[in-house]
Amino acid sequence: MNHTALITGASSGIGKDLANIHAEKGNDVVIVARREDQLIQLKEELEQKHKVQVKIIVKDLIAENACKEIYDELNAEGVEIEFLINNAGFGGHGYFHEQDWTFQNNMMELNMTALTELCRLFLPGMVERNNGKILNVASTAGFVPGPLQAVYYATKAYVVSLSQGIAGELMDTNVTVTALCPGAVRTEFAEQADLEDTDLFEKAATSRSVAEVGYKAMMKGKLIAINELGLSIQLQYLIPFLPRKIVLGMIKKMQSK
Repeated sequence: MNHTALITGASSGIGKDLANIHAEKGNDVVIVARREDQLIQLKEELEQKHKVQVKIIVKDLIAENACKEIYDELNAEGVEIEFLINNAGFGGHGYFHEQDWTFQNNMMELNMTALTELCRLFLPGMVERNNGKILNVASTAGFVPGPLQAVYYATKAYVVSLSQGIAGELMDTNVTVTALCPGAVRTEFAEQADLEDTDLFEKAATSRSVAEVGYKAMMKGKLIAINELGLSIQLQYLIPFLPRKIVLGMIKKMQSK
């Protein structure tokens, strides 16, 4: 396989668009998700349109040993991963003390643990070859606390921090790590997280536009990619100087139904 990207959560949304962008450039992809029917459809589309090789791995990343099984399968087949794109993740709307613990724990397992394990599994090979790129899909939520999505915001703060920490360790190599931090995006996420009727998603971006920003940033080896200039300015130059209670109130209002 040629310049192969491993993309998790590839059956829809940003992950699907990232797979399309990578394949459009003549590169092969390994697409991972739970929904086999959608992966099969995407595989057929990419192979027909772009004449690339597409490998499907149907896997629930929070299942025991799932990430290691993916790594072992690709290693056994001699598939070299040049691009690791950790896109899989989900959120959930509601008060922390009222949400189901299993739901919250699964969110942490997918958004943080699986992402971290995949980085740890595939990064040594990249470092050994002195070539590779990792794109971790985080969120602008990673820069602030998030009332009514407390766990989700906390997981994305972890992804932002982890990505930059690893990138700092790799500065003397040709391996880079980028955190894609979009604002609200029109994907299945809003429906799954019960956020469709909130102010937060009133002017959501398209998943394709966000994927393009993330992919370009990954190729340039940027540390952070935010899809909207206005959001970037707010997060870096305005919100850090506001009283924390005001910030919490603003975010809670945006996410209230």
